[in-house]
Amino acid sequence: MLNNVRGTIANALRGWLLAGLLAACLPAAAWELDNSRSVVNFISVKNASIAELHYFRSVTGGIDAEGNATLVIDLDSVETLIPIRNQRLRELLFETVRFPSATLSAQVPKTLLDLDVGATQTATIDVTVELHGDSRDYSSAVLVTAAEDGSLQVTLREPLLVNAGDFGLAAGVDVLREVAGLKSISTAIPVSAHLVFAPAEQ
Repeated sequence: MLNNVRGTIANALRGWLLAGLLAACLPAAAWELDNSRSVVNFISVKNASIAELHYFRSVTGGIDAEGNATLVIDLDSVETLIPIRNQRLRELLFETVRFPSATLSAQVPKTLLDLDVGATQTATIDVTVELHGDSRDYSSAVLVTAAEDGSLQVTLREPLLVNAGDFGLAAGVDVLREVAGLKSISTAIPVSAHLVFAPAEQ
């Protein structure tokens, strides 16, 4: 009888110990981009003085437990509020049949992942942009806030200045200019973003 009790206690202790070890080995919380609460904008400037704001309707991505962040922009989802212009951007500039998406990747410091609820912190992180078959590295200042629902809100403190020529897009910009009958279209494109990463379902 005593041996049975001892065996039961020993088995329970082993079970609790195993459960504790498994819990310790589980990865920390991860986050997935909430497209409905996120926005990626860019500004185009034509004829030297006319600026227009555009955005992408479909953006996906996430941050894993180690802080590896990825953002994938569906270039077919570009929205300028003018259908024919959307089509021209897809076909003549982005060439989405060959290059359907743009990808941004970064390493988010652990201190930004462990913020207390309601806390806000700024940081400068390195961002790699892959677009139209080319890749460029940028340094970006971000503002990160930990929301009450467990999400992380990431905002670019300053626009990311992307030069179309760095990604082989200068010729496409010139084609757009000719088709639209414009004197000029700037090849320097300011890109801004407000991103909400919600806790991923486990």
